[in-house]
Amino acid sequence: QTTNNPTNKKIVIKMAGENKAKKVAIALKKGSGRKATKIHTKVHFYKPKTLKLPRSPKVITKAAIKTKAPKAYDIIKYPLTTETAMKKIEENNTLVFIVALTANKLDIKNAVKKLYEIEAEKVNTLIRPDGLKKAYVKLTADYEALDVANKLGII
Repeated sequence: QTTNNPTNKKIVIKMAGENKAKKVAIALKKGSGRKATKIHTKVHFYKPKTLKLPRSPKVITKAAIKTKAPKAYDIIKYPLTTETAMKKIEENNTLVFIVALTANKLDIKNAVKKLYEIEAEKVNTLIRPDGLKKAYVKLTADYEALDVANKLGII
């Protein structure tokens, strides 16, 4: 009604100023939503460490049961009966076997002990060009490779 009154104008302006101040205070608390760009002072960029949540799969992928260790007869396939293998038997007290490709030296040593009741001093292995694994099993001094070969029917 009496907007021409100078005191009324001051009150209206004052109220408008208070509302504006409240809005600014809320905006400052909330933030503008725009992030300032960071000034990089180093040559290399390092990826920031973020939250790494543990996996929670919806489908179980490892449903298969673990297989047991291979048996002795799975490890040793057959003895070799070549001329060079015979020479090793006679001169070096060593038996030569073709073994599983996955077998390691300890597996071979234990398999020989279990199958033929003999102690192996050491085992050397190699993979032949045709893809088979060959094992040289050197026997201890108390066992004779010739006797074991006869028992196996190699000689």
